Amino acid sequence: MKINDLSSLIDRLPAAPGIHGKDEYFNSVVLLLLIPVGDEYHIVFQERSAGIRQGGEISLPGGKMEKADTTPEMTAVRETSEELGIPRERIRVIGGMDTVVALMGATVDVFIGAADVALSDMRINRAEVEKAFTLPVSFFEAREPEEYHVRLTIHPSYMDEETGEEVVLLPAEELGLPHRYRKPWGGYKYRVLAYKTPQGVIWGITARIISEFINRLKA
Repeated sequence: MKINDLSSLIDRLPAAPGIHGKDEYFNSVVLLLLIPVGDEYHIVFQERSAGIRQGGEISLPGGKMEKADTTPEMTAVRETSEELGIPRERIRVIGGMDTVVALMGATVDVFIGAADVALSDMRINRAEVEKAFTLPVSFFEAREPEEYHVRLTIHPSYMDEETGEEVVLLPAEELGLPHRYRKPWGGYKYRVLAYKTPQGVIWGITARIISEFINRLKA
């Protein structure tokens, strides 16, 4: 790089920095959907069908961005419409929140939406959703999530269960890396949030999103 190359480098830098390596993750989009119930807003949740990824768990509507989706907001609306049977034109995206980066290899883009519909109006897709339910925003405003932790360790190799042989992922010795990288290292303590609700436990990424949403309301 020569001295006069600095100006061309500036032109190549992104206007808004993103998340490096995001394309290596499982990238999804969710919609925190608010609907009016009586004189207050409720958040719409769904219990995932048993036969799909993370079946039986409580989540927000959403899913993976498809080629036809020109924006993450479009993904949020499309997935919500497909899963809960709400016409797309009745869903209004009012803003977004920070992307959640999960250390198990996923990112979640989060949007806030509103729809003037009732739970009884929804026609849920049974292939993906076991049931849908709502909880008032005030339920979460009145309580803090319970906090737990898991321990994450990096393994440079693993034992193949079928062959019984070691599969080396990072050849630390061959690369001449320090000896400590030839065996598992790290042990990072990762925070896990959970809300106990009448409909079941809301935990993990979903609980983290709800907690952040409530914190923004209180700010």
